[in-house]
Amino acid sequence: MTTDIVKDYYGKTLQTSADLKTEACCTPDDMPSYVKRLLSNVHDEVLAKYYGCGLVTPLALEGARILDLGSGSGRDVYALAQLVGPKGEVVGVDMTDEQIAVARAHVDWHRKKFGYKTSNVRFLHGYIERLDELGLEPGSFDIIVSNCVINLSPDKLAVLRGAFDLLRPGGEMYFADVYADRRLPDAVRTDPVLLGECLGGALYWNDFHQLAKQAGFLDPRLVTDRPLGVTDEALADKLGAARFFSSTYRLFKLAGLEPLCEDYGQAVVYKGGVAHSEHAFVLDKHHVIERGKVFPVCGNTWRMLKETRFSRYFDFIGDFSQHYGVFAGCGTAMPYGTGT
Repeated sequence: MTTDIVKDYYGKTLQTSADLKTEACCTPDDMPSYVKRLLSNVHDEVLAKYYGCGLVTPLALEGARILDLGSGSGRDVYALAQLVGPKGEVVGVDMTDEQIAVARAHVDWHRKKFGYKTSNVRFLHGYIERLDELGLEPGSFDIIVSNCVINLSPDKLAVLRGAFDLLRPGGEMYFADVYADRRLPDAVRTDPVLLGECLGGALYWNDFHQLAKQAGFLDPRLVTDRPLGVTDEALADKLGAARFFSSTYRLFKLAGLEPLCEDYGQAVVYKGGVAHSEHAFVLDKHHVIERGKVFPVCGNTWRMLKETRFSRYFDFIGDFSQHYGVFAGCGTAMPYGTGT
């Protein structure tokens, strides 16, 4: 069973991140300086047993309530605990006994390190496919994060649906994971080592987009991506020509987002004020919005900024009263020739 394979791999086979055979479960070294400062406040044992593939530190988190799916040893929980501050809360969920034990062992150490009167983190033992069994109130989280974990799940749609239910309207799922450029054969998907290394369970990227939409996240936005190398020759032979990517997505819980990037003549102006983003705000890979500059946006992007925690950092121009077709350079252009 996939779940048992994963629990054994992360609870018994891997003792530290040095035991990994590929770079799929490794965070790149070129992380922002403020993230490095956050991690410098995290206990060494927690860091040693971290197996993520990206950065899950979205911006504007002060006072937020965050859920971390597959929180492992707690590295990201403790990093985010510093960003939400003493009035926020971060809840971690993991199914692996050994990882939960490490995370819980250092709760008070981090409370003292951060200078908080009471801890703002807690860890729940459970399965990310069955979030409804954990006693968490639907619609009670501002943000849900996950770091190289959903690929390990045997029921990814259940994970996404559970996350959607727990988010407040306007909340977002912000997570890093591994994706493939094609659908993988059964021999790859069932290989214990490839599963544990976050490759066997990687979704074909287009299948992920469709699952996200089925779960209610109607317009998945890619934030960052990087190719993954597999230097172990035996594993590379098993994988064949398939290519893998570590990608960070954000999925907003906003009803009625449109299938394409529709142009209503709208624009936004970033006013600044988001910590670590004074000169430009990055919504996703295609929307880097410079401070003070009028930036044309499609209807979906306008709503992602207007109806979320980011609203106070922007001025908004326009409305939905007039439609001009598919937004130029974004989405799918009209497929018919004009005859000219």
